[in-house]
Amino acid sequence: MTQTKIDILAFGAHPDDVELSAAGTLLKEAAKGKKIGVIDLTQGELGTRGSAELRMKEANASASILGLSCRENLKMKDGFFQNDEAHIRDIVRMIRKYRPEIVLANAPSDRHPDHGRAAKLVADACFYSGLMKIETEEEGKSQEAWRPKALYHYIQDYYQKPDFVLDVSDYVEQKMQAIKAFGSQFYDPDSKEPDSPIAVKNFFDFIEGRMINMGRYILADYGEGFLKSRPLGVESLTHLL
Repeated sequence: MTQTKIDILAFGAHPDDVELSAAGTLLKEAAKGKKIGVIDLTQGELGTRGSAELRMKEANASASILGLSCRENLKMKDGFFQNDEAHIRDIVRMIRKYRPEIVLANAPSDRHPDHGRAAKLVADACFYSGLMKIETEEEGKSQEAWRPKALYHYIQDYYQKPDFVLDVSDYVEQKMQAIKAFGSQFYDPDSKEPDSPIAVKNFFDFIEGRMINMGRYILADYGEGFLKSRPLGVESLTHLL
């Protein structure tokens, strides 16, 4: 079994969750030589616009823009996946397969109920992945236990005061390209599909405004904010500047 080591593995309940909230962060870390990957829990088949098949194609296009080392879709049931043993094991397999140092996950509370449920599911899986007595397999071979060093939640539709903000000013244009790869989900004056909260004319203005707002916390033009799952450990106060 080939072992692929990833530095940062981002989970999203739906294809485009990661792009909308944390693409700038992934791009910045990739530019530093970090290996980054994305795991989508569902195919977004309940989305107001588009289809599961189209979302998969869009996700692959976005992956190329982001320079991902991996992107997988667990094909959980959109809207109805649960925090139970079967779903936890699916995520544990991904964590043990890619052995990330850092995991990013959905916001703990948000407009879409899948987001909060995914946040708790991924958080629980990060813990259980480190327990040796939980056995999982990939390609017929046993996986070794692995627990990420850190779990952070990206901020999505609902505003939440961030615990920390990353300056992504140099990656805004590329982030927007990755988001726009999901063209079926956004405003199109020629579309006959129903409106949705993200398919309005000014939605991209909202995304930019959110980054500007986050950037103000750290005196940067644009930022992406995150919530920590536990206290951060640092070696010096100057690391917090």
